[in-house]
Amino acid sequence: QVQLVESGGGLVQAGGSLRLSCAASGRTFSTYYMGWFRQAPGKEREFVATINGSGGSTYYADSMKGRFTISRDSAKNTVYLQMNSLKPEDTAVYYCAAVRSLGVVTTDRAYPYWGQGTQVTVSS
Repeated sequence: QVQLVESGGGLVQAGGSLRLSCAASGRTFSTYYMGWFRQAPGKEREFVATINGSGGSTYYADSMKGRFTISRDSAKNTVYLQMNSLKPEDTAVYYCAAVRSLGVVTTDRAYPYWGQGTQVTVSS
């Protein structure tokens, strides 16, 4: 079992930055791929980024490449999402998720563990 708690959301102006954090419980954090997803009002949840257990491999949705950076700190059992050059269309609830996998997973249904989400609002 893995429990995930996100933090760091808030209100930011377009062009600004935010860093989201996701703290995970458990001693096997390094065995999980960690992912970030987001869900805007009236839209389906979409994949943002994922990182492997060691932190050496990352994968991003095309629309996030170059603006968002996923990273993890195994000593702190925490995964981060640094978001730069934010746009109003980035407004959504952001969720972190965990899955044991041998490779990249971008489908939300494949992730068994989820945090409660943190709201990000980007004003124009």
